[in-house]
Amino acid sequence: MKKNTTQLTPEEQKLFGDLMPEELEEVLHSGFNRRHFLKLMGLATAGLLASHLAGAEQLFARAVDIEEIPDLLPEAIENGVNVSFKVNSSNRKVLVDSRMTLLDTLRERIGLTGSKKGCDHGQCGACTVIVDGNRVLSCLTLAASCEGKSVITIEGLAKGNELNPMQTAFLKHDGFQCGFCTPGQICSAVALMKEAKEGQASFVTTAIRDAKTELQLTDEEISERMSGNICRCGAYPNIVAAIKEAQSGKSIEQNWLYAG
Repeated sequence: MKKNTTQLTPEEQKLFGDLMPEELEEVLHSGFNRRHFLKLMGLATAGLLASHLAGAEQLFARAVDIEEIPDLLPEAIENGVNVSFKVNSSNRKVLVDSRMTLLDTLRERIGLTGSKKGCDHGQCGACTVIVDGNRVLSCLTLAASCEGKSVITIEGLAKGNELNPMQTAFLKHDGFQCGFCTPGQICSAVALMKEAKEGQASFVTTAIRDAKTELQLTDEEISERMSGNICRCGAYPNIVAAIKEAQSGKSIEQNWLYAG
């Protein structure tokens, strides 16, 4: 008996539902050929593009409402402690294991998944958030240590539909490719601006004895200060240009250098 589209299993429908009837007939009774493979790859590529665009919208478009996740029963949590703190201007009180990290609390208990779990060892910077104005690695920060503090994640930087200047600069200079590290990059860059305004020195700062209250960041300064945030796609020149423009308020034209 021949199989038609109405008789496909859910898995088959997901793979072959877009094929023409005659193509589907050939797949089901004769197997794949090159034409079917190319068509399915085209569909998969379109899906990946849509996923990338949706990810960019999540990262940059606007602040999102905190998803309500049901509280766990106290007996379901070992070494449970109540933590009250402010997350993106919203007061939150959650019951967590005393050993639970801020990253897991944000993602699993509060529903803010913008902060990414990359290495989970504090080496890549993808989980960077801002606590009381300072950038921290949320995968190495205990949630319990944030009692009474203010936490800002990537979702809290924009004001409604108005982007943070750093987000705008990242979009202009294409400071992201896959987007996985971008939330941590932007949060780190926003906190970096505060550090420069306060005159905090870095390893490459010259004349640190000068009583300057604000540092104008050079490319070298930005690279040094952002060295804890790894971009596996290699968008570093774009990221540096974005941060430089956000701090100076002046349009920055990139000078591309290629090694021969």
